[in-house]
Amino acid sequence: LGARLFSVATTLGSVACMRSCFIQAILLFYAVNLPTGIRRIPCLVFDCQFIMTTVNDVDLFLNELAPRELAEDWDNVGLLVGDAASPVKRLMTCLTVTPQTAGEAIARNVDMIVTHHPMPFRPVQRLTTDHTAGRLLMDLIKAEVAIFSPHTAFDSTAGGINQLLAESFNTTNVRPLVPANPDNPAVGAARVGDVSTRTTMAQLIEQAKGVFNLAAVQYVGERKHVVKQIGFACGSGGSFLDQAIAAGCDTFVTGETNFHTCLEASARGVGLLLLGHFASERFAVDALAEELQRAFEGIEVWASRQEVDPLNIG
Repeated sequence: LGARLFSVATTLGSVACMRSCFIQAILLFYAVNLPTGIRRIPCLVFDCQFIMTTVNDVDLFLNELAPRELAEDWDNVGLLVGDAASPVKRLMTCLTVTPQTAGEAIARNVDMIVTHHPMPFRPVQRLTTDHTAGRLLMDLIKAEVAIFSPHTAFDSTAGGINQLLAESFNTTNVRPLVPANPDNPAVGAARVGDVSTRTTMAQLIEQAKGVFNLAAVQYVGERKHVVKQIGFACGSGGSFLDQAIAAGCDTFVTGETNFHTCLEASARGVGLLLLGHFASERFAVDALAEELQRAFEGIEVWASRQEVDPLNIG
């Protein structure tokens, strides 16, 4: 009986609502097999929303979407704050836990934050209100808000940030710059994409400004530089420059990098386009919210409406 019910549950739903669907399968079995006169199970039980979503349910789904083994060794991913058994009715995604995003979460009675950047990131030796991170964590813990971060696992997964970034520039034959799994060529760090039509750095700049709604971008190289193959690394991705050049990239797109990486790109004749850390990742937070809403129809999910790039252009 158990095997039959698990089979039915697997058919009815994915990991995101497996627990709900398993219970529904049990109810369905008895609804079908009990005598007609005592079938009293309401139709509502066949809606996955009938069973409360928990922090653990979201954790399982996100680990399926962006497996933790894809995260860098130095990273801190997964459930970082909270009780896995706690119910989730409202979930907010954001790029970073800041006073603005934490305040929005608390004001709107959020049960769980999925933040791209981990909070906390490094081991915590003391938790006090003397520092911003401690103050934010204490406020969120008091409000019983769970915190989850997929960070570099989401960067590197098949449909993650770097993949979305490469697709935003309409590149073709997109593949990982640093493959992570020989059995799954779609996962790995950073991306490489081919440009199918003749493009210059000037055109790439205008494309970036339009796609990411930017007033300006920083770049290295001549505007007439011809772009044929692009390397992509979201966030602070300058450390991938050498690997991008080795892969044959003539242009590299990232969020931000240091001055010496810019000098290296210039010296080696490689175009370098800096979108800004915020712009290179924040768009994917919206996409993640949409993905979570599709997976958990019974809860309210949104990307932070208060989060803004802390850098301004004068």
